[in-house]
Amino acid sequence: MSCQDELIHPEAVQIAEANNLTPEVMNELLAIYKAISDKTRFKILWFLIQHELCVCDLCYLLEMNKSAVSHQLKYLRQANLVKKRKEGRVVFYSIADQHVKDIITISLQHAQEGGPDHEI
Repeated sequence: MSCQDELIHPEAVQIAEANNLTPEVMNELLAIYKAISDKTRFKILWFLIQHELCVCDLCYLLEMNKSAVSHQLKYLRQANLVKKRKEGRVVFYSIADQHVKDIITISLQHAQEGGPDHEI
């Protein structure tokens, strides 16, 4: 069956259209997922969900240099996924809010479900 000119479920299409995202909201969402999709940035978020850490702590955990970790943290800050707090000369990083933790933990739960219909 072809769907070129027919609307089989007009009520469903109307609901979908009424709840469509604005381009601005879509761009914000895509920026979040783009930030999370990088392996290093995802690891940083995972570590920060566990506990607040400084750059040196993250360097040790990621086995990366300070410049590279700082670059990734800047990217995550710009996406509003992490925040920083200064204590003396040390800057500590943590996740921005509970929403970030929810995104990561729900994604992890979904990934762990697996199953034959769970292929990408």
